[in-house]
Formats: sequence, structure tokens, C-alpha cells
Amino acid sequence: MLVVADTSPLNYLVWIAQADLLPQLYERVLLPSAVHRELLDSRAPAVTRHWANHLPGWAEVVEPAPQFLGDAAWMDLGAGERAALAVAAARQPIFLLVDEYAARRVAQERGFLVTGTLGVLDLAARRNSVCFADAIAKLKDTSFRYPKSLVDELLAEHAKAGGEPEEILGGHLVAAASDAVEIATGALVDEEAAWVRAA
Repeated sequence: MLVVADTSPLNYLVWIAQADLLPQLYERVLLPSAVHRELLDSRAPAVTRHWANHLPGWAEVVEPAPQFLGDAAWMDLGAGERAALAVAAARQPIFLLVDEYAARRVAQERGFLVTGTLGVLDLAARRNSVCFADAIAKLKDTSFRYPKSLVDELLAEHAKAGGEPEEILGGHLVAAASDAVEIATGALVDEEAAWVRAA
């Protein structure tokens, strides 16, 4: 299945050197051109700008269809979020990779499949592609913000599972398939969005 990515999850996955988990989990990763521009912004972390300047072969920059870009439901969101939602609307079924609370709620109201930074790490860990605890430790060294109690719950689940097969919906982790992941990723306030909103 395809995934269309917003700026925040890509930024943080690149920051902790886990962006290469995406092609392991999804067929293709689409970056709206607005998201690509935000990743290249001079105020973005240097490692993020470098990654965006040398995109891997599995990341495809796409333009959203104008008829979806102007949807009134997401006009109050940032440019990257609007573009990601527009691409998702035109290419259903598709996963939307987004952290920002308002964008997630709009996407879920439209019936889109939604996950975020924590959802990617959770699914990859359940497939034994990454150590969840190690990834979270690296994430804590960034500006990523999250509900501590819920991340602690996920850490405990992974410690208890000890590499057991993932329990996922339709072969993919969907936000609604795990209450802890849904709440944790849905409640994020992305500090890095400040550089995007100020652009």
C-alpha cells in the first residue's frame, strides 16, 4: 500500500536515522511538493535538509490535484498538511503519515488510514525491524513531544512482547487498531511545525 507523508514524521524519522523503515513497511512513499519544500527549509534540522536534498529512490515527490487541494475541510491547516491530505484524497486507499492533531482528526473524519511517527516505529518494532526502546531513546533527544504515560505503555508492551508477531489490521497498523498508538500519535504537538508555519 502507498503512504503519503507529511513533514513532521519524515523529519523525526530522518533525525533518528530510521527513515529507511518506511520502504520496508509500505509499497511506495509519496512526498507532496509542499512537504519537500518544508524539509528543505533553512530552519529545518541540517540532517533533514541533507536527506531532502538527496532523496532515496523510494521517496517520490508528487503534486496534489488542485480540485482536492482547495477542500474547505483542511484550509486552516499548514501547507504540507493540506497537500498531504489532497494527495491522500486523490489516491485512496492510501496511508496518511501525519503527527499534527488537527490534520489527523480531519483525515480520520474523512475515513483515511492514518498513522504517525510512533505508529511507524511501533509497527516496525513488531516486525523486528527496529528496537522500539532504542528508537524512543533517540526520539527523546529531538524536539518531538508526546504523552509520556502512553509512550511508557508502548515501551512496556514491547518489552513484554519480546518480539512476538504484530497484531495489525489488514496487514498494517492503523491508528484505530491500537488505542495507545492512536491516542499517543493523535495527541502530538509538533514543535518543528513552528519553522513551517513561520515560512
